[in-house]
Amino acid sequence: MPIPAKLTKHLAQNKVIYDVVPHKTVFTVYDLAQTTKVKLNTIIKTLLVKYDKDYVLVVLPAHLRLDLVALKKFLKAKKVELAKEKDMAAKFKTKPGAMLPFGSMYKIGVVADKSLLKAEKVLMSAGSFTESLHLKMKSYLKAEQPQMAKIGKKA
Repeated sequence: MPIPAKLTKHLAQNKVIYDVVPHKTVFTVYDLAQTTKVKLNTIIKTLLVKYDKDYVLVVLPAHLRLDLVALKKFLKAKKVELAKEKDMAAKFKTKPGAMLPFGSMYKIGVVADKSLLKAEKVLMSAGSFTESLHLKMKSYLKAEQPQMAKIGKKA
């Protein structure tokens, strides 16, 4: 499964310089870390979260877990939960594990963990199970302009 054309177009429009990292088929960030010999704290994971009646993409380093309480407080939401796989398929036409960290492509907001501000270069989903994107965190932040919050906690 190659990188979606919609993503390459989005990256070009936002002048994001990136490298495509081919690898064996992986379905989790842990598999990706082992396959590419990259530390978990330099891999970004993307989670789709449902809050109240809306959705938001949450982006955080792979070595952290999402703190739902902190996210709920940040969003000033009544209810926060991880989205169901059927929601990903229906609303965003993607499979679990292939969710892109570019909310602007899905017309939804993005909340990123503040610890990512310290990251130099990161590996992230390219919407494929056999390829990932390697790029400067600054480029991602500039292109996506996510809201920043402390929403990650040690596993």
